[in-house]
Amino acid sequence: MVPRYARPEMTAIWDAESRFRIWFEIEAHATDALAQLGVVPTSAAKALWDWWATNPVIDVAAIDAIEAVTKHDVIAFLTWVADNVGEDARFMHQGMTSSDVLDTCLAVQLARASDLLIADLDRLLDVIKRRAFEHRLTPTIGRSHGIHAEPVTFGLKMAEAYAEFSRCRARLVAARAEVATCAISGAVGTFANIDPRVEAHVAAKLGLTVEPVSTQVIPRDRHAMFFATLGVIASSIERLAVEVRHLQRTEVLEAEEYFSPGQKGSSAMPHKRNPVLTENLTGLARMVRAYALPAMENVALWHERDISHSSVERYIAPDATITLDFALARLTGVIDKLLVYPERMMRNLDKMGGLVHSQRVLLALTQAGVSREDSYVYVQRNAMKVWESDGALSLLDLLKADPDVTAALPAATIEEKFNLDYHFKHVDTIFARVFGTV
Repeated sequence: MVPRYARPEMTAIWDAESRFRIWFEIEAHATDALAQLGVVPTSAAKALWDWWATNPVIDVAAIDAIEAVTKHDVIAFLTWVADNVGEDARFMHQGMTSSDVLDTCLAVQLARASDLLIADLDRLLDVIKRRAFEHRLTPTIGRSHGIHAEPVTFGLKMAEAYAEFSRCRARLVAARAEVATCAISGAVGTFANIDPRVEAHVAAKLGLTVEPVSTQVIPRDRHAMFFATLGVIASSIERLAVEVRHLQRTEVLEAEEYFSPGQKGSSAMPHKRNPVLTENLTGLARMVRAYALPAMENVALWHERDISHSSVERYIAPDATITLDFALARLTGVIDKLLVYPERMMRNLDKMGGLVHSQRVLLALTQAGVSREDSYVYVQRNAMKVWESDGALSLLDLLKADPDVTAALPAATIEEKFNLDYHFKHVDTIFARVFGTV
């Protein structure tokens, strides 16, 4: 975890104290269930919760010191709790194995992290929606291969992003449900020494579902899907960030990141206003995607259990969620304050002498009886003159002077094909599909 790219609420989920508190809850709830089943004395569960009610300080250093001797983190924790609770603590962990605690804790942490990420997405979606409606009919040029294609609106660009992040949210909700499972099944997952009802009790208390079959560990395909989902969300972040970066290029400058008072763009060139936030988002997206591959490699464990996945998850679980949380918040700020320049958009749209209307003329010629092949030739030869003049010539003027074109289309019909509003007649239909209303 890099503090520069971390926010406190998400970071807190992964700190040692939070982890040990979850471990205690797992052990105490399990002891409750065991007491209800008559396996351990009721006084044992009560002793745990009575101590917990005193809001004890979790002495992370003391637990770490015990682990330095035992070389086992769960045993170190149980030893420390026993030192504080007393004799009744010996009934903790009856029939359980370390993975019951570790995997169930990880499920709780990933579920809590997911809740923060879903809230992040909700805030981002709200901002994108506002900007989409603000620029619903703001004309701009659509580009394919980076080259002028046909007119779109800036609102449609935002609607595309809204639809994409809505899909991201749905995937994350599904991934959360898939990864939020509880396993209290004992060694090799057979429940030989612990009743399945204990697992059900702990799952209910922690807001998890029961893992149908665990092999001492929760199957890691669940985690692979979770981290893959985070990677897809990161890719969607990068897609929108790259769009902003392109729009901010000097030659384009249709939109740019907010440049705050006192901000400096370059140590050498005082004129610079660089897209540093979206460039940063591109880099952060690469990191989140990078965590998906080791999660997939964790799926193949030896037999019922090994710990090759453990060291991986100690890295990727906090880092991926913390980084994505930061990236979503940063992107929300970028879009919220994004400077949009409609006049520059229109100037760029008009830059190439009306080339963006070529398809309408092509279609009109075919509808007037000219073959598609000839129609393409007539329009293209005039379009290339405009292209080579860098927009100094007008496609409309050239077409109106072309006898092959005017033989099929009167001047008024040709002029009508250069009506910009034509391209936006279904914007409201698209908005209704994306937002449910216009």
